Amino acid sequence: MDMPMPTEPAVLAATTPSPEAAARRRMRLAKLRPLALATLAIAAFLAAWQAASATHLDFFLRFDNIPAPSIVFARAVAVVPSADFLNDVIVSCERVFLGFVLAALAAVPTGLVIGRYPIAHELVFPLCEILRPVPAIAWVPISIMLWPTDFQSIVFITFLGAFFPILLNTLLGMRRVDPVLVLAARSLGAGEGAIFREVYLPGAMPAIFTGLAVGMGVGWVSVIAAEMISGQSGIGYFTWAAYSLIQYPDIVLGMVAIGLLGLVSSAAIRGLGRLAMPWLATQ
Repeated sequence: MDMPMPTEPAVLAATTPSPEAAARRRMRLAKLRPLALATLAIAAFLAAWQAASATHLDFFLRFDNIPAPSIVFARAVAVVPSADFLNDVIVSCERVFLGFVLAALAAVPTGLVIGRYPIAHELVFPLCEILRPVPAIAWVPISIMLWPTDFQSIVFITFLGAFFPILLNTLLGMRRVDPVLVLAARSLGAGEGAIFREVYLPGAMPAIFTGLAVGMGVGWVSVIAAEMISGQSGIGYFTWAAYSLIQYPDIVLGMVAIGLLGLVSSAAIRGLGRLAMPWLATQ
């Protein structure tokens, strides 16, 4: 006796994924899409750079002396493991980390206070607005005279570069706190300290971490510029020395190292922000 053939709906039920499986697949694809697009963009950039260097492109931009990515990579294999290069990276990281931490410890409380109390704003903010437009690099001569060592002067310049973005974003976060929440907390008997801790600080934290990320980027810009002018070590000094010695692959290598270090630093701050603000993940 012949067995009955399965009906078409049964076949479709066996081959069609469940809604849960389809949703999981869409989530995996959504997570992979940014990585795939970023990889594609970087690969296209490197391919264009390689082609321009190989053909010595001279159309608005001149690539006669720009080393190709393949040459920079070969140089990186030789230079990156060396003790001198690693020491330059470590020194720059120490300067950025110390200057950034000092800037955050000073700028966040200052922004909270001047954002909460008008008299503090009237006293402090005008001075900050006068100093803020002065580029950190313009402080190099004064910094050299103020501090006894290159390390201290460069940390001070890094501090200045990171301080103002953190301060302004903290102040902006304080101004975005809903006054109704403050009144509600006060009506429930909360004191000034509790209002700061439970209302103002959580409300301002997204802007604070934005300021920290911006401040970290400006801190790297400041430390590299200071190392190029007055430093005797660090990745900025490495890059400038390579230019002085006409070692073009090392110039690009220094730039790539600076970019990667800045990327890792910003990613670390974003990770800390996600840990400190878990409620944002649910919004």
